[in-house]
Amino acid sequence: MKGKPNISLVIFSLFAVLISCSRDFLDIKPKSVLDSNVLANAKGIDALLIGAYSMLDGVSAQFGWETASTNWVFADIRGLIANKGSDAGDSGNDINFIQTFSETATSPFEAGTSWLNLKWKEIYEAISRCNSAIEVTNLALRKGTISSNQAELFLMQARALRGWFHFEAWRMWQKIPFVDENTDQDTLTNKFDVRNRIIADLQDGTALPDNMGQIGRFNGTVSKVLLAKAMMQMYHDYASALKLLQAAKNGTKPNGAAIGLAPTFGEIFDIENRNGIEAVYTVQYSVNDGSGGWNGGWGEVLNFPYKGNGGSPAGCCGFFQPTQEFVNSFRTSDGLPLIDYSYNNFPVKNDLGYSPSQPFTEDDGTLDPRLDWTVGRRGIPYWDWGFHSGRDWIRDQNYGGPYSPKKQVYKKSQEGQYTEVGNWTSGFTANGYRMIRFADILLLIAECQIETGDLEGARMNINQVRSRAANPEGFVKEPDGVTPAANYVVSQYPAFSDVNQARLALRMERKLELGMEGHRWFDLNRWGITVEELNRALNYEKLMPWSRNLYGNAFVGPEDVTYPIPKYQIDISNKRLVQNR
Repeated sequence: MKGKPNISLVIFSLFAVLISCSRDFLDIKPKSVLDSNVLANAKGIDALLIGAYSMLDGVSAQFGWETASTNWVFADIRGLIANKGSDAGDSGNDINFIQTFSETATSPFEAGTSWLNLKWKEIYEAISRCNSAIEVTNLALRKGTISSNQAELFLMQARALRGWFHFEAWRMWQKIPFVDENTDQDTLTNKFDVRNRIIADLQDGTALPDNMGQIGRFNGTVSKVLLAKAMMQMYHDYASALKLLQAAKNGTKPNGAAIGLAPTFGEIFDIENRNGIEAVYTVQYSVNDGSGGWNGGWGEVLNFPYKGNGGSPAGCCGFFQPTQEFVNSFRTSDGLPLIDYSYNNFPVKNDLGYSPSQPFTEDDGTLDPRLDWTVGRRGIPYWDWGFHSGRDWIRDQNYGGPYSPKKQVYKKSQEGQYTEVGNWTSGFTANGYRMIRFADILLLIAECQIETGDLEGARMNINQVRSRAANPEGFVKEPDGVTPAANYVVSQYPAFSDVNQARLALRMERKLELGMEGHRWFDLNRWGITVEELNRALNYEKLMPWSRNLYGNAFVGPEDVTYPIPKYQIDISNKRLVQNR
């Protein structure tokens, strides 16, 4: 829970680090000179919990962009929403393997420092912090230094967090060990199905009050959404998930504030609205707080437009460039998406090969305006930075393509206030990760409704999201300042003809609404269409002039619905862990 949610994270997290497990997750028991008795009180336990919350962004003093919980690499690059970007000589060889579906348990670097191993360590470090909070809470209860009501609130939060972190591991590897406060490292294994234990932990959180008094804590609403996501992903239990999501829809933020659709799509991603009405749960970031940027958006610091001599947001580093296939998905016909994938027959025009001084006319076909809040492309306003200048803002168009990410990028007017001052880049921002958005809830409800036979209910929820998307929100051309910057047309779905059409509509809507937010590969896995859909998108993307450098002979196989368990973790477990594929 990094940043400013009325919690002194920086100080309290030091206590969490002192009693946490060592960096290898198998070292279950704390190895600290600081006696747990010192923290066996309400203040100490809260410090431990904050240490666990602080791991929700995937970043700590030992982890950085390789382990970001936004999953920009592990879900969106893997899901062909974006590619690595930057240039061929920049860091990120691990990303190359992940985006070409060629990663192994040991590749590409020494296994202990591979991105997959770091992700594993980050998740189990987070779980370790949850277990420390649980152990000390139980100790404090026995000592009588906290009441049973206090203990219950602490334990529900810690178990819900532990459930979420285990679910994150399950989404990556499926065959994982479940580590609780009583785990014996000498018998720990990943040979058993742990799904019910994950569900039980997440279920604990659903009893939390909706108003926890602080914006960064889990509450009943957040816990219901996370439990529903786990039920849908692990069991395809849509009926149970639907009840949870409908209850969550009527809930509140953790500080008791209302939730709902923001009036316009673009405002969701403005740093000043990071805790706005749409943000059901935001992982809190803060800057200029003495942490040197560690409490800011460290995980996304590479993902800004790149201009060698400055002048673009953050000035570094050109990673996470949207794919042409993703951009084409925003093409509309009579205001509706082309859910039969024919959008690739009408590709959105790009400025590949145009110098900044050459005239360029933007695409004149009909588009969903969410494209231009998600993707930076030439000739379209880019927050208050002016018009995206195309090649001038791209590190190497011939390598990564012609597009920039946008959702996480700050406004020029916000530099210095919401960005870290004095670090190597201003890409450390306070623009917290919208882990749960209200539109996500509506679309999850629609998915459950489709799978339980309520196609009309699903259509209404999808159309709520589309109705908000129809507002182009001030994208205008210069010099008149009135004419729309592109031909934006969005309409609503009429009645679905059958369940297959409803599924295609829902799946496309999640792609358009939530693209570049770390959902895509997980969604495809839940729907059971990963191999088919990614090979289709990959075959198209390989046709792009720049993509020969990115994808080569890549293809997607059935093994690619999980990542391999890092061999390093298998080795240090004395082979008690077994490979998952």
